[in-house]
This record gives sequence, structure tokens and C-alpha cells, in this order.
Amino acid sequence: MEKVRMGAMPVGGEEGLRRSSRLRNRFSGFPSRSELGTSPVSVPTAEKPLTENTLVRPEVRWTSSGGDEDEVDMGPRSEEENGMVDYGDLDSQTSFTAFPPTYLVLRLSPNIQPAAVSWLVRKITGKKGEGGAELLVRCEPYGGRKKESLVLHVSASKLKFLELAEYMELKKVDCQGQLREFTVGDLDNFLHSDINLDNLLTAAEKQMIVIHELENLRSIAGESCVPGCPSLSIFVGQSIFQTFLTESLITSYYPLHDDAELTSLGDKWYWAFFQAQPFEEIRKYFGESISLYFSFLGFYTASLCAPAMLGILHLFFPDSASNYSLIFFCIFNVVWVTVTLELWKRKCSELAYVWGTLRMTKWEDPRSNFRGKMSMDPVTGRYQPKYPWWKTAVKVYGVSFPIVLVCLFGAFYIMLYSFWIEEILVEMQHENGSKLAAILVYVPSIVYAILVYLMNFYYRQLASFLTEWENHRTQSQFERHRVTKLVLFEFVNNFMSLFYIAFYLQDFEMLKYQVFVMLIILQAISHFQEAILPLLIRKAYTSGVQFLIRKYPKLAKIMTDEDEVLKGSKENNNASTEDSIWNPASLGLQTLDATDPRIDKSKAEGEQDPYEGTFDDYLEMFIQFGYVFLFSSVYPLAASWAIFNNVLEIRADAFKLCKVFQRPIAKRTKDIGAWQIAFEVMGAVAIMTNCGLLCLSPELRALSPTLRPAEWLLLFVVIEHCLLALTLALRQLIPDVPYQVKMAMARLEYQSRQALKNEQTFKSRRQLTRRFKTIHGPRTAASSPKATDSPGTTSIGSSSPIARRRVAASGKNL
Repeated sequence: MEKVRMGAMPVGGEEGLRRSSRLRNRFSGFPSRSELGTSPVSVPTAEKPLTENTLVRPEVRWTSSGGDEDEVDMGPRSEEENGMVDYGDLDSQTSFTAFPPTYLVLRLSPNIQPAAVSWLVRKITGKKGEGGAELLVRCEPYGGRKKESLVLHVSASKLKFLELAEYMELKKVDCQGQLREFTVGDLDNFLHSDINLDNLLTAAEKQMIVIHELENLRSIAGESCVPGCPSLSIFVGQSIFQTFLTESLITSYYPLHDDAELTSLGDKWYWAFFQAQPFEEIRKYFGESISLYFSFLGFYTASLCAPAMLGILHLFFPDSASNYSLIFFCIFNVVWVTVTLELWKRKCSELAYVWGTLRMTKWEDPRSNFRGKMSMDPVTGRYQPKYPWWKTAVKVYGVSFPIVLVCLFGAFYIMLYSFWIEEILVEMQHENGSKLAAILVYVPSIVYAILVYLMNFYYRQLASFLTEWENHRTQSQFERHRVTKLVLFEFVNNFMSLFYIAFYLQDFEMLKYQVFVMLIILQAISHFQEAILPLLIRKAYTSGVQFLIRKYPKLAKIMTDEDEVLKGSKENNNASTEDSIWNPASLGLQTLDATDPRIDKSKAEGEQDPYEGTFDDYLEMFIQFGYVFLFSSVYPLAASWAIFNNVLEIRADAFKLCKVFQRPIAKRTKDIGAWQIAFEVMGAVAIMTNCGLLCLSPELRALSPTLRPAEWLLLFVVIEHCLLALTLALRQLIPDVPYQVKMAMARLEYQSRQALKNEQTFKSRRQLTRRFKTIHGPRTAASSPKATDSPGTTSIGSSSPIARRRVAASGKNL
């Protein structure tokens, strides 16, 4: 068998080397540029032409020759495999003749230096042993003119995707219907029915692979600064991609939408009002994180049906019965919240198992912006940044926590002052009755609303800065601490006014009105801001530009700096000439064809707003969850309005993802992370608020008018502890992981152990066989025991190592 020359060691050390070797053996029947030059290989063409993306699975028979390596017997090829094909150099991961689909667009700063561009390109396309990612890069036609950004399109070869899919431990369903980790050596078992190499990995998974490789581009020894930027120093092991983002050398990065898939998804999603959400299609296109959010939103909305029906029935209760409804709804809400959150945990475990992410965070890699000294990880054996955990703890509890408390108290006092000033103005209005006082009554609320917006804006920046400064190792830890900071602040801004009305003013009618206003009006404004307002702004901007171009062409030229684009900037030596330092060939780049539709597509989608993640969407549901269950016992119709809002929310969020924002970066996740804890804490707070409302209710006080305040407080504590005990009992009775998932995971672990045991047994037999042949020689007639030999003795061949040692020993004795 012809040996394929290996390049630099791929990811994963020796295991990566074996994985890459298996890939090359798997497709060794296909010629490469290293074998037949740089031009595509021409083989006698079959009747059916081979398309660009066709890669037919060859028939492979693995046989053992008893040597040190396995031999691959390539079976007969299909007709398509005898066509004209160019699979590139497997060592350098060169692209096909036509550049594969773009999985990430990098838009560089117009002020970036050519040396920095060349260094970044070398890192992206370079070999693993040299600190590269072995990805494929093309640039859009570029002349280096002033204010013109260099745009890179990043992709990878099919073999590279397979290699990295095994490295990232992606799980796939095999031919027997079992979900297990994908391995290159067992590739044939994952190609079944309509699954081939083109659709084995989803678009979201390929996108995650590309961004994973870019984020893990790290500087190596001898690289002390970014080339062309001597003032921008870097340390060994620093993330290059994150450095370019931090220093704005990369202004934006985003994947491109697939119009055909997006249209098909939209027809099944935001246009289908009476159909279930296509969660699997959402996962394949946007990734697990976004699909899990919509799964949670759908589950939460469906679970609201029970309290919504009870709230509607409450309207038809007679007054005598509705007086005691507060008692019923207080107890019901507590039980419902606990059961809903526990059932969601079970649903989340089922989805994570089906998606292959249930145990993905067992050994989570460090996030790309994690800073620390490079050293070998004792678990994985790879060089990774290390940072003392106690330093992070000191930063969290010694610095960040006090700062957050100061911000919370500040927001709380601003809220109190607005209420006090409003009360003073109301009293002045009643005393004087002037029109000016009637107008001034609304000033505190307006000022407070503006202050809340400004505080939220700046506090988010502060929370992100503090969390980044704390230097958490994994992305899940980073998100958990960031969410905790932001949720605390949002809780104070959104709910402290309701607590003030409920427990200080004790005005239940005002509380009911306030819950209605905040639940309906504020969320209607949120829908308008999320989905409709961006479209209106974009439409107005486009219409305004077209109007200027049509009416005032000279002014349009000045505003768009068209003269500079046409003439170029001679001061920066950026003219589009063959010998220019900005010529793509000088930067180590190849350009896309000028007619490639991806050029216009990347420009159009680059002008859209980036999707910042699911944080704002979860936060909106968190606030609604608080409105519904913290004080819904005084306003039972809150659940009905929440269902109406969420039906619109699903369509609005789906529409903005598909039409308004850039395609988000796909992320894998096994649960909703810190938001699960936030909802559970909100459930615990709901127990206290509902017990407080219960003890303050006139209906309950009418039953025992002789009780003193201390006795009512004791009653509150007793009821609260009983309900807390009930919630703890429900959590213990409802397991987080369903029985079927536990059995499936146990079966998979058993099969993995058996496979490992069989592999070890095969290796042991193979080693014993080689050792036996080495010691005793081949079992031939010449070396078999002779009839003349005495019993109990064995003839040893002259070529045996034992025979040679005996001859040497006898020579020494002589």
C-alpha cells in the first residue's frame, strides 16, 4: 500500500496524527495535487459527471497484515468516482478547484497593516505544527483603497471537517440508530440511508468547527507582537483571533445566510401560526443554543395554559367566592412554578441527549479570551492557559460583588426618591389645585424612566467589563457570573416598585393596575423595538440614500466618498497595481471570482445589525415570569396576557433572526445555564411574595380579626416554611433526568467500555502474536521438533535470537 506523506502533527497530538492518518487512508484512492501536480486530475470520464460537492463513499475493507500498520483495501469505485475530480493536497488542506461554501466572513479594519494581514492569513491556513488552523481562505476583489475593508471568506475541506468533528467529540447517529461520538475510523457506520459526507455535519456544526479553530489560534514562542504593529505586544499562548477583535483589527465577523434553507425554515416557522415549531431544523441551521431557547419559550407558553384557564374562570366566580381566590392562587402559583421548572429540567435533558450535548461540559475547553500562563493540562495533556482559581475568587467576592451592591442600592434609592417626589407633587396638587402641579406630577416618572434606561445601558457595560476582568476559565462560568450581575440589576429596576406598592403602600388595586401596565404595554413596546423598528429604520435609511442620489448626486458623492474609492489613496501606496503591497497575491491570498454571489451577499448582510445572543430574549421571559407569578394572585389574568404575548414573541423572534439580524454564531449547549438558576430563585421569591400577599389580604384577616401583628408574622413564617417544604418535596419526587435517558446513557457507557475492552484484547493478541513469532521463529518443518531429539527438548532455528545468544555464550565459555 502506498504511504501518504504526513504534514505537521494535527490537533490532538499523537491521537490527532492517527486520526489524520486514518482520514488519508480512508480517501487514499483519490489523487491529490502532491501526486499529480497543481492542475486537476483528469481520469476517463463516466457517463454521469462529478459535481463540485460530490464525494462518493468508497467501499472500504479493513484487513490486518500482522505488521505495524493496517492496510486499506479500496473496493470497486462507483461511476462518479471515475469522473474528473480535484480533492486538493491532503497535507496542506488546499481547497477544491471551486472554493467551498463560506462558513465565516471576516471584515478587516481599513487601517490594518499588510504585515498583520499576511500573518493572520498564514495562521489561518498554516499547518498545526506551526500554530496554524489548516483552514481555507479567499478574499473578495480588493485594491487596498482608502476606507476599503479587506473581506475574508473562511471555509474548510471536507476531510478537515471530519478530523475536527472527531476532535470536538461531536455525536452522531450510527447505522444502528444509536447516538455516539463520531470517529473517523468508524466513518462507514455513520453514513447510512440518506446521510452522506455532504450532510453528515450540519451547517451549524461546520460553522462551530471553523470558529473553534479561529478562536484557538494562539501565538507561539518568538511572536512578541502583531507584525506591523510593534506597540501591540502579545504573550505566548494568547488568542490571536481575540486580539484582532479587541484591537479592532477585525471589525466584524459573521456567517452567511443560506437563502434556500432560510425560506424553507420561515415557511415552517414564523409563517406557520398553527403548527409546532421545527426545533430540529432550527438546530441544524442556527445551532443548539437558539433551538433550546425556542424550545424553552414553547414549553413555558404551553405550561401557562393551566393558570390562564383558571384566571379566565375567575372572572365568572361570584363575589363571595372571588373574595377567597387570593388564597387559592397563592398556593397554586407556588406549586405550579416548582412543577413547571422541574418538568423543564426533564425536557431539557431529553433534548440534550438527542442533540448529543448532555455531557459536553464535563471537560470544557478554556474560552478564547481566558488569560493565563501556558502549561500542560493534567486531564487532556494539551497546553492550555492556567490561572489560579483563588485570584478569580478574590476578584469576584472582593471587588465585583461590592461594586454590584453599590449599584443595586443606588438604583433602589433612585426609585424611592422618584416615588417620594411624586407623592409630594400629588399632595401639592390636592392643596393648590393648579394646572402646573398637575403637569409636574408626571415629571418624576418620566425622569425615572430615562434614568432606568441610562442605568441599564451603562451597567451592562460595567457588568461585562467586571466579568471579563475576573478571568473565568470556561464560557459557561463567564456567562453564569455575567447573567447573575445583570439579573440582579434588572430585578431591582423592574420589581422593586411593585414590592413598594404591595408591602409599603399595601394598595392592591394600584398593584393590579401596575402589573397590567408593565405586562402588556412594556412588552408591546419591546416587540416593536425588536422586530418592526429595525426594519423601519433600514427602510428609511435606504429610501433617504436613494433620494439623495436621485436629487443631489454631487452631495451623494461627497457623503459616500466615491471619488476616493475610484481614485485610490496614493498617500498610503494602496493603488491596485500588480506590485502593490496590498495586492492579494502579496498578502498570500487568492480572490473570489468577481461574479461570485457571495460578494454581494456578504456586503448586504454586513450592513445588518449583529445578533447579540439570547440574553435579551431570556431576560424578557424572566421579567414576564416575575410579573406573572410574583403578584399574579392579585391579577389572575396575567397568565392569559402572557400567552398572547408569547405567541407573538415566538414569531417576532423568529422573524428577526431570519430577516432583521445577521446570522448568529452557532453555539452548543446542554441547558439554559444560569437562567435555570435565575428562574428557580424567582420561584423561591414568589413563595415569599405570595405568602406576604396572603397574610395582608383582607379576606384572610377577616377570618381572625383578633390576631396581633406579631402573630400574623408568625403565621407568615409558618406558611412560608410549609410551602418551601412542599417545593423541596416536589423537587425530590420529580427526577431531573428521565428514566429512558438514564438507561440510554448507561447502555452507551457499557457499549463504550466493551468496545474499549475488545480493542485492547485485539491489540494484546496482536502483540503476543508478534512476540511469539520473534522468539520462536516461523513454524516450519525445519524448526519443528525432530524424532531424534530427546523428549522435552525443542529444536531452535539458527536464525532465532535465542539460538544466536546461545552460540555467543558457548563461544565465551570456550
